[in-house]
Amino acid sequence: MIAPRKTACLLIVFALFALTLSSCRRTPNEAQVRAAIASVAQAAEAGSASDVGARLSEDFDGNAGQLDRRGLTSMIRLLALRGEHVGVTMGPVSIEHRSERMVATFTVTLTSGGRLLPDQLGIYQVESAWRKEDGEWHCYTASWKHSL
Repeated sequence: MIAPRKTACLLIVFALFALTLSSCRRTPNEAQVRAAIASVAQAAEAGSASDVGARLSEDFDGNAGQLDRRGLTSMIRLLALRGEHVGVTMGPVSIEHRSERMVATFTVTLTSGGRLLPDQLGIYQVESAWRKEDGEWHCYTASWKHSL
């Protein structure tokens, strides 16, 4: 009788161990990049420049030199200080693996109730490149174009 109990306890311990290991499994890289994109969109909509900047690399380059990390976060900070709200609606995100980096393409629609960026509102096609830095995915370059 003791042997079946030991076996049952051993099986339970192994089952719990297996469940623990499966719950510790890391989120796939693609899912991490999607989550990072979503967090940047939410932070931009909330007017949180620091949260947007947290997902950009220090050497971020936007639209071939038009906007760097500091310029982008300053623009979001200015919008927040002026009480402007920019709505951000994301389209589907497709991700392509390129060795140790990833390229994500998506559409984003910017809307606003304010007056600061009226010419820059609308639908954009975005391509962003991501790399892992200190265990987290950061956007190091992005390009966008206004689409109708």
